[in-house]
Amino acid sequence: MRQFLLLLVFLLAHPGFSQPPTDTRNLLPVPTSVRWGKATLGWKTMLRPQFQGPADTLTAAAVTRTLGRLHRQAPATGSPAATLPLFIRYGKVGQPELFDEERYSLRVTPSGVTIDAPTTLGVLHALATLEQLPQPDGRHLVLPEVDIQDQPRFAWRGLLIDVARHFMPVAVIKRNLDAMAATKLNVLHWHLSDDQGFRVESKTLPRLHEVSGQYYTQAQVREVLRYAAARGIRVLPEFDVPGHTIAWQSAYPQLASGDTLYKTVYQSWRLANVAFDPTKETTYQLLDTLFGEMTALFPDPYFHIGGDENDGRQWRGNPRIMAFAKAKKMLKSDGKTLDKHALQTYFNRRVLTMLTKYNKQMVGWDEILVPGLPKNAVIQSWRGKNGLYDAAKAGNRAILSNGYYLDLNLSAANAYGTDPLPVDNPLSVAQQQLILGGEAAMWSEFADSVIVDSRIWPRAAAVAERLWSAREVTNMADMYRRLAAVSQQLEGLGLQHRSAPELLLRQLAGPADVGPLRTLAQVLEPVKEYKRHFQGFTYTPSTPLNRLVDAAPAESDVARDFNCRVDSLMEATGALADRGSVFRMMPGRRNALAMRQQLQTWQANHSRLIPLLAASPTLTEYAPLSAALSAAAALGLERLALLEKQQKPDAEWQAAALKQLDALSKPAGQTELVLLPVIRRLVELKY
Repeated sequence: MRQFLLLLVFLLAHPGFSQPPTDTRNLLPVPTSVRWGKATLGWKTMLRPQFQGPADTLTAAAVTRTLGRLHRQAPATGSPAATLPLFIRYGKVGQPELFDEERYSLRVTPSGVTIDAPTTLGVLHALATLEQLPQPDGRHLVLPEVDIQDQPRFAWRGLLIDVARHFMPVAVIKRNLDAMAATKLNVLHWHLSDDQGFRVESKTLPRLHEVSGQYYTQAQVREVLRYAAARGIRVLPEFDVPGHTIAWQSAYPQLASGDTLYKTVYQSWRLANVAFDPTKETTYQLLDTLFGEMTALFPDPYFHIGGDENDGRQWRGNPRIMAFAKAKKMLKSDGKTLDKHALQTYFNRRVLTMLTKYNKQMVGWDEILVPGLPKNAVIQSWRGKNGLYDAAKAGNRAILSNGYYLDLNLSAANAYGTDPLPVDNPLSVAQQQLILGGEAAMWSEFADSVIVDSRIWPRAAAVAERLWSAREVTNMADMYRRLAAVSQQLEGLGLQHRSAPELLLRQLAGPADVGPLRTLAQVLEPVKEYKRHFQGFTYTPSTPLNRLVDAAPAESDVARDFNCRVDSLMEATGALADRGSVFRMMPGRRNALAMRQQLQTWQANHSRLIPLLAASPTLTEYAPLSAALSAAAALGLERLALLEKQQKPDAEWQAAALKQLDALSKPAGQTELVLLPVIRRLVELKY
């Protein structure tokens, strides 16, 4: 017994074995350690910052922003009675590109607020946490007494934003940097070139940006870099080579491997399978010119060269390239077939030599991981965890994006359940140290500058928590509760993930009442993964993203909330011998009433929406889903009525209902009615 008590004391005292907090309130990511007190700082209490550490204007500006958002900035003159100190102590100015320490402590007491951190990076994270602390007290917000100790689990916590397929103005990038800072993401992966565009001004090779139309001037790039640095965020540029390069080749045809000449950037989302000619010295001369310019523009020590989705077909079809491969012993054992990986490795080594000359470390997608790849290349795994683990086993550092692709319209829970290093990972302790972290990825085929926020947030915050918080922080219900609070916070920062879809709905409704259209849109989601490419509607980069599919949420909060109500009903009903009693007890009665009201709203919505669906050619294609919502809701109401009467469903009725739900499940307008699986669960209840 004594040994057990000693072990318990050790586990509680040792930070590495501490349990994650259970009272998480609105904090996201969940900190390492949280101890709540009973006191509060009243809403009238102002805070006056006091710094101890090397002077840093960026940190001082961040403190001013936070106090402004909290409405607690003490006036510059005068000394109000309700003014307390905000002590900020740090050892040095942090450099995120060097992976400087990010840990911090934050204390709120009746005497004031104290932030301690080894570097200014920790101070920035503490300020982000401080902004999530306010809690209601009557009509006002107060700061609760708390002691927080916190540090990230992974050093690399990124968000990729693709601006090549759809250009994103500087204002869009800036507000997403604000959201990243609020959720403690620290790497903006800026995907700047692809088949559809090259988005950075080049003074040495100006046709690169001129053929694309929309691009960032170098002054704008520096503006974004300054904005990111002020928030402790690194900017990793990506210029994808040798594939995904039609935009390059439309500007400089001498780069091409094939005979096809592109006069404009690519006007399709389909994979083009076009690549540079890796055998010409002129290819490397042009790349060296461009990379010399871009490595000087972007100060981060890491530089992403892409390297993905090149199947080698253009290389195989070019006799001169095949002759080069034969001379360099890059054919397979049959002596005839090109070893694509060997030729791309040759290309990658040439690029790596360039980047090394410019003091950059190369990052590439997992396709570049082949035997012989130098150990200082960083692998970004998008095809699966095997790529992540293979990289670490080969001695390369790696980051995970598989499972974090936001453009696939999968749930926040899906991303939240994806851990770069789960308990059962196959790596040694030394190999685990090579896993730097991960990145959420927002590819922009179906996201323009208007709706992109709604496709990133708030789901990216679930990725942020997975990469920051302890592995043991896995409570999905609590994550979703806090995600809703963060979503509201982000709207206050200027994000448009709520307002932009609502505006689009109003535009679609025109002079008609938007309510019925909103009711339908709330339980629709875009089809998952890459199905939207194959749903009978052809998209190009110039296709407007202004249909109902674009206003529908990537993940329906309304459907998930109803699913939770069904869970509660099933748990309560299944646990009681007298199953009808759940409807007589107050919580169960309230839940059943809310379910009935919601189902009645959905059932009646189609008749309210019919005039608008008939009048709008843009909305007509969604009529089947509107009718399906009404029919599914009717089935839900029938099943709920049977439950209230303690009557088991007739087997014939149940079979017919399930068959009807199957028939209703067809997508339309590149959307699907996500409520149907919830209704199915209700119908399938046996008691």
